[in-house]
Amino acid sequence: MAKKKDKEIKPSKAVLKRVLDYKLKSISHTRKDIKDWTMATNMVNYVEEPSNYMLQELLNVISNDGHLTSQRQNLKDQIFSSPFTIYHDDKEDDGETRLLRNSSGFKKIIGTIHETDDYAYSVIELSLNNKKLVVDVVPRANIIPQNGTFLEDYTNNSNKINYREIREFGTWILEFNKLDISQGDLGLLNKLVPHVLMKRFAQSCWSELCEIYGIPPRVLKTNTADTGMMNRGEEMMRDMGAAAWFIIDEAETLEFATGATTNGDVYRNLINLCTNEISLVIIGAVVGQDTTNGSRSKEEAAQELLWIKAQARMSHIEQEMNETVMPVLAKIGLIKEGAVFKYNEAEDTNKLFEYTKAFLNDARYFIPVEFIKEKFGVELIEVETKEIDETKNKGGQKLNAKLPDNFFD
Repeated sequence: MAKKKDKEIKPSKAVLKRVLDYKLKSISHTRKDIKDWTMATNMVNYVEEPSNYMLQELLNVISNDGHLTSQRQNLKDQIFSSPFTIYHDDKEDDGETRLLRNSSGFKKIIGTIHETDDYAYSVIELSLNNKKLVVDVVPRANIIPQNGTFLEDYTNNSNKINYREIREFGTWILEFNKLDISQGDLGLLNKLVPHVLMKRFAQSCWSELCEIYGIPPRVLKTNTADTGMMNRGEEMMRDMGAAAWFIIDEAETLEFATGATTNGDVYRNLINLCTNEISLVIIGAVVGQDTTNGSRSKEEAAQELLWIKAQARMSHIEQEMNETVMPVLAKIGLIKEGAVFKYNEAEDTNKLFEYTKAFLNDARYFIPVEFIKEKFGVELIEVETKEIDETKNKGGQKLNAKLPDNFFD
């Protein structure tokens, strides 16, 4: 009797059209400051009518910072370079592992779960296109996880959908939520907003300092009451270069007020402070940035901390995968039921090689060639024992060769 197949859930037309149909809006970026951040966090914490779009727009703005991008990318590269395996009944399933490793939609799910720690929450919508998984990340500005609300237009609260109560939720619509208003946890990026804003402020002030002291302005003293002299002076100053210039009367005096004489160290120190804070929040250490006081041992310790952070993120990804994603992929027919997602255990090949070398010269132990190839990528060819003995005998014959009696004559 043929085994009865599990019933698959087929996507409805509404799913293919996008259930949470958001509208993209044009965004005009202006200079942000601490006041904008305070207002955005107050709107998130507003109990009666919370709103998240201002904070999410601010997080998107600060995520363009170069140093912050590099630190986040370091952590992301560690995660995406770590292979995973799909298990069924504690046995590896090579077919499903290969299928999901080659799926761009599945990688997008991993990336979205990874970013949940940064943004505090994520909502994705799944669909199938020619039996391939398609993942659409719903803009976080349109999602209010505090009350489970989706807004088609995040500036208009009249058109709301309680996405946790629709039938597609839990199958085609998945939520990853780490937002904790009571503890003030709005994601890692929210903790970095003041540091990135102050870093931008310091860079702006430093650039003004370069403009003032790098290209000093030009001053022309003339008789400002004489129109002809004024016109000649203006034409001459315009033709002399691009530096700032001004014309004053012969009886006038203009001086630049100076505070402490500086070459920009005060701005450099503030920028270094902000970049160090960014590194500490994201990866727990300053990796490769402190070139003045850096050392090999310090960098190695920082890399170990980075790997510990990556392992913590991978543990969170495994949890969300096995509790939320894998059962859903089984329901929609992409994989079999009971699949378990697990990252492969990482090995320190340098230490393993040191341990292996200790046994290579020990006649009591034998190390298989397959082990050397698999762990270290070194191709070895086994030589038969007979060939080794013949080589030794030939060497012995050469060493024990008899010389003629008159060889030294």
